[in-house]
Amino acid sequence: MSNPGIAAHATPPPGGLAEPFREVFRRHAAGVCILTAMYDGVPYGFTATSVASLSADPPRFSFNMARSSSSWPAVANTNFVGVHMLSTENEGLANRFARTKDRFTGDHWEPGPEGVPILRDVAGWLVGRISMRLSFENNAVVVAEVVSGSIGPDGAPLLYHGGSYGTPTATDYVI
Repeated sequence: MSNPGIAAHATPPPGGLAEPFREVFRRHAAGVCILTAMYDGVPYGFTATSVASLSADPPRFSFNMARSSSSWPAVANTNFVGVHMLSTENEGLANRFARTKDRFTGDHWEPGPEGVPILRDVAGWLVGRISMRLSFENNAVVVAEVVSGSIGPDGAPLLYHGGSYGTPTATDYVI
């Protein structure tokens, strides 16, 4: 029995798979984070939606990034990285780290554990010791084991969906 909502393709659609890939992932809501690192005394950071919890014992997280990113040299050559979970109050910070080169001018951060830049007033942050960098073509998967962290003010999580920021809405279903 076929599903009328599923189009079966034996071959890639005209134009290839790049556009369907991008469009499918635009429909996947993801939490917005900022990753930071200190390299040669210079702070680096970028906005990401690819952060994931990898294990609880020991606590580890992972993230993906382009090796062409201006922050890749810091991540590739340092031992520690910070991940900052954002709430809707941090949308301006997310834009700053995604769209400008002026990411660390101001008083919105301070040096933290292991010298990693820590952003103020975020939903929470973790510092991890990088234990693996797996390069694949122009991308990398990075795994870090948590060495420090703190929980910030409670708030609605900042999500990225369909090319813009948003926040989840409650449904009638209760778990």
